[in-house]
Amino acid sequence: MPFNKENFNRDWFILRSLVSKDFKLKYRRSALGVLWSVLNPLLMMVVLTAVFSTVFRFNIENFPLYLILGQTLFTFMSDATSSAMGSIIDSAPLIKKIRINKVLFPLEKVCFALVNFVVSLIAVAAVMLFFRIAPTVNILLLPFLLAMLFMFSLGIGLLLSALSVFFRDVMHLWSVLLTAWTYATPLFYPVDILPDWAVPIMNANPMYYYVSYFREIALYGNTPSLEQTLVCLLCGVGALIVGLLVFKKQEKKFILYV
Repeated sequence: MPFNKENFNRDWFILRSLVSKDFKLKYRRSALGVLWSVLNPLLMMVVLTAVFSTVFRFNIENFPLYLILGQTLFTFMSDATSSAMGSIIDSAPLIKKIRINKVLFPLEKVCFALVNFVVSLIAVAAVMLFFRIAPTVNILLLPFLLAMLFMFSLGIGLLLSALSVFFRDVMHLWSVLLTAWTYATPLFYPVDILPDWAVPIMNANPMYYYVSYFREIALYGNTPSLEQTLVCLLCGVGALIVGLLVFKKQEKKFILYV
């Protein structure tokens, strides 16, 4: 037990150090620094609102808030999985020099994406304040939503980080898949405009449920249904189990390919 506790303390220290390093590197020599995590979703919301509310004329009440909720949550998943995917390859010099728990590298990237998302919630709060939408008690479900999406993103990140070590094309393919996934998720359009043939595809999209969950608790002030909660939970747990199994099975070979 003491040995396990020592390993845990060491891994926790390494994880915190890696997150701190990434945070400092991201905002190094930036005049606004961490404020960009707030300004970026706000600026994107303004641009996309101008396009989709005037050109396409989607009739969605409180469209800017509808948009920024979906945008920030999807960006969390996108940033987490994309950065985790290359974490083992980028850490090759360290992996070759010392013995270290390799799971820490993709885990740190997902943790860093979560930190950025939490900061971006300031932008969400500002939009809610502007539209005078008061949060209800259901907003307390946000940590539970983030825990489920964290597991989902980490599972995919672990899977991608393992596969990309052996097949570098995965890194290029994932960027294409993320673009398609963005348009396949109702971030800036209402679900009811979809044709009948696209409904089953939407129902098979995990991010549709996560984004809808976020809007239910933050925009509409509703309690998500039990079915919606179970889908989000199962997607998170399922992705994490698959990702861990693949990662653990292949991690001993990483040093031969990085």
